[in-house]
Amino acid sequence: MLLTTTGELRAFVIAAREEPWIAVDTEFMRDRTYYPRLCLVQLASSKAAVAVDPLAEGIDLAPLADLLLDPGVTKVFHACRQDLEIFHRLLGGRLPQPVFDTQVAAMVCGFGEEVSYETLVAALTGSRIDKAPRFADWTRRPLPAAQLRYALDDVIHLRTVYERLHARVLAMGRLEWVHEELATLLDPALYEQRPEDAWQRLRFRSREPRFVALVQALAAWRERRAQQRDVPRNRILPDDLLLELAAARPRSPEELRELGRIQLDRESAAEVLALVREVLARPESALPHVPKPRSLPPGVAAVTDLLRVLLKSCAEEHEVAARLIATTSDLEKLAVDQQAPVPALRGWRRQLFGERALALIRGRLALAVAGRRIRILELDGGGRA
Repeated sequence: MLLTTTGELRAFVIAAREEPWIAVDTEFMRDRTYYPRLCLVQLASSKAAVAVDPLAEGIDLAPLADLLLDPGVTKVFHACRQDLEIFHRLLGGRLPQPVFDTQVAAMVCGFGEEVSYETLVAALTGSRIDKAPRFADWTRRPLPAAQLRYALDDVIHLRTVYERLHARVLAMGRLEWVHEELATLLDPALYEQRPEDAWQRLRFRSREPRFVALVQALAAWRERRAQQRDVPRNRILPDDLLLELAAARPRSPEELRELGRIQLDRESAAEVLALVREVLARPESALPHVPKPRSLPPGVAAVTDLLRVLLKSCAEEHEVAARLIATTSDLEKLAVDQQAPVPALRGWRRQLFGERALALIRGRLALAVAGRRIRILELDGGGRA
C-alpha cells in the first residue's frame, strides 16, 4: 500500500505507535545532489506494511517524525547508517530512538562480518529477494508496481528477520553487545557534515604545511558551495583538480586560466583566488602541522599477525564477528602497549579475547595447528604447555 496523503500517514502512525517495534527502510537517490533525496519510506508493523511517498504533493511527514522519535517504539533497520543519515536531516539533527540493527545483531550472534540482507533473509526465512530494482530511478512517478513490491518486500521480510534474530540475541545473552555497538551509530555528530573536516577525505602524500593549509581551505570552500547548491562536491571541483590547485597556487585570473583543466564560474574563480592569496599570506606559525605516520617498532608487525590469528580463533569459538571485538589498529596498539585504551581490553571483549591476547603477548599462551583448527595452549612459567 502506498501512502500519499498526510491523513493516510497519520492513521497508520497512530496504529503503529501502539506496537513495541516497527521495521523501517528507505529508498533514496544521491547521484545528482549533495544531500540524499528521500524518495520512499517503507514501514512494517506486525499487522501492516506500507510505503510512504515523501514526494507526494502536499504530504506532511510530521507524523512519521513522531513515530521515529517515539521512545516506546523500537525502530528496526538493516545496516542503518545511510537511513540514519537521511533521518538525521529530516529530524533536524535528531536521530530515531530506540534502534535495533539486524546487521549488527547478526554479527553478534554468528553470521560473520557485515552480513548482507539477502543472506539473512535466506537463512532466517527461506525466502529470496529480487534485487534487480535496487538501482532503479526512485524519483519516477507513478512508481512502477514492481518497484513498490520490491520496496515493501524488504520491510515485510525484515519483520521475521528481526523477531528471529532478537530471540537469538536474547538467548545468547548478548543484547547489551548490540546496544553497545549501536551507541556509536546513534551519535548525531557522526552525521554532521562539517566543511572544516572535508579535507580529511582527500588522499595526498605531501605534508608541506602551506600545501596542507591550501587543501584544507579549498576543501572547506568546496563543501560549503556543494551544500548551498545541493550538488555533489565533485561537480563543484573534482578531487584531483582541487589538489592541483593547491599545488599550483594561482594568484591571479591569468594564472588560473593557465591551469587549463580547471573550469570555474566567475564567482567561484574569484573566491578560490582569494582563498589562495589568504593562505599564502599566513605566517608560518599559523600553518597546520601534519605529523608523519609513526612507523611500528621492530617486531610489532609479527606480534600483530599472531594476535590476528588469535582473534579469528576466539571469534569463531564464540560465534561473533571479529571486527566487533578488535580492529587491526586495535591489535597494533595492543602489540605496542599492553595497557592501550582499546575496546578489546574492556567488558565482554576482554573476556572473549583481551585476556588471551595479553597472555599471548606475555609468553603465557601459544598457538598451534591441529588438523584445520587453531589450538590455544596455556604455558607454564618455563614456556611449556
